[in-house]
Amino acid sequence: MVKSLAGQIEKYLKELLEFQDFIELQRSELAGIFSCVPSQINYVLSTRFTPNQGYIVESRRGGGGYLRIVKLSWEDLSADRMEAFPVLEEEGIGQGEAEGILQRLQEEHIITDREFLLLRAMLDRQALGGSRHEQDRLRARLLLTAVNTVFRLDAQ
Repeated sequence: MVKSLAGQIEKYLKELLEFQDFIELQRSELAGIFSCVPSQINYVLSTRFTPNQGYIVESRRGGGGYLRIVKLSWEDLSADRMEAFPVLEEEGIGQGEAEGILQRLQEEHIITDREFLLLRAMLDRQALGGSRHEQDRLRARLLLTAVNTVFRLDAQ
């Protein structure tokens, strides 16, 4: 059960995207559905529908404004995964962002539920130790290694 408003909005949008490559809707209509302010919609889009998680969000504000959420194909991303994941060892990746990538891989049935839990546990800040910067860098290396392994052409 999704408890938070942000989680409910995310779930709703992902259900709409389940059988479509993109959706278009108005921010005000979506805010009306969930009885919230449009900034709450912006928060969900900016934190849970990022390119690293396999989404592109296009937005046009104003009276006729709309939101377009495009679900990227993981098969297309696999060929250029280094560019698709702007995760450099030096910059690292936060735990939440890494979990978002894993969640999308799970939703697309690229990894199993068990693999998701295993990878999430390995990338957890408590498992990695060290400073936040060291954790983020190590997490990036581990995640890229996992993604490279999942998309290896000789492993299929």
